[in-house]
Amino acid sequence: MPVTVVAATSLAGSEFQPDKYRFIVNLTDPVFRGYHHGKQKHDDDMEAMLERARAAGVKSMIITGGSLHESKEALELAKQLGFYATVGCHPTRSSQFDQFRGGPERYLDELDKLIAANLTGKGRVVAVGECGLDYDRTHFAPEETQRRHFRSQLALAKKYHLPLFLHSRAAHRDFVQILREEGFDKDGGRGVGGKGGVVHSFTGTIEEAAELMDMGFHIGVNGCSLKTADNLATAKSIRPERILLETDAPWCSLTSTHASKAHLASLPPVLNAIYFPSATRPESFVYGRPVKGRNEPTAIGGVAWVIHRLNEGVPFEKITEKAWKNTVELFNLTEV
Repeated sequence: MPVTVVAATSLAGSEFQPDKYRFIVNLTDPVFRGYHHGKQKHDDDMEAMLERARAAGVKSMIITGGSLHESKEALELAKQLGFYATVGCHPTRSSQFDQFRGGPERYLDELDKLIAANLTGKGRVVAVGECGLDYDRTHFAPEETQRRHFRSQLALAKKYHLPLFLHSRAAHRDFVQILREEGFDKDGGRGVGGKGGVVHSFTGTIEEAAELMDMGFHIGVNGCSLKTADNLATAKSIRPERILLETDAPWCSLTSTHASKAHLASLPPVLNAIYFPSATRPESFVYGRPVKGRNEPTAIGGVAWVIHRLNEGVPFEKITEKAWKNTVELFNLTEV
């Protein structure tokens, strides 16, 4: 269950002051409770992770549901922590619709009820998703099953006038076709009750990104979006008014083998210490320090820095400020 994080940072005495940005993490993943591959490797360090995120400027998060069960967990956690949540079913989980007692209509109805009951107040729903298509992992759910249940969830976005939190992997043609057929072909579907959305963790081409932006959607960028030279070219092509920044923690780390590494080399030490604090292995866990192999929300600053370096001449603060404003406007985060 990914989590969108809205952050604002002010580094006193530093030339660099990234005022506002947002990113994706995965707060309900058991790795933040000390579990790695099903085994307890160290103490629960959720609060310590949140403290590091706050130190990096994180102001709020959108905890993203990947199934009916996860959506309920996301809402509960969002209410506990004063964050936000989304409700939906990830394409790799879409077989759950057909396996659900009462069938797919009942599953969709349960998602519908969950949204209806949590549209206001602390921990409210701010988007439908994570939903979409993933043809890289059809062993979890066949293509036809994914298409059918992606389409059904679009009806929830129309009904409740909520943005979409979207996932697309190796499926752009079908992904766009379904969106177009359901009225999301322009202005983010506002003509049929929709409110746009973000295609998160984007790894597509320049042309694919342009088509989605022309349709009125935002593009979410994280470490997985910055692996190759082609990825960097696509990231550079994203229009300022359409970019969102994310981490997808604990996944999608920015690593030394990625094309983004060359740009991170220029990250000022004062920012590097906050965005990439020294980590320990799970077996050598020290409370208060990050765990190696686990991406954390603090890394959002690194993602923002790479986008800054790709757009030569555009100040770092301007990159983070624009991503902040895009996020607040898209998800209607009036409280932050």
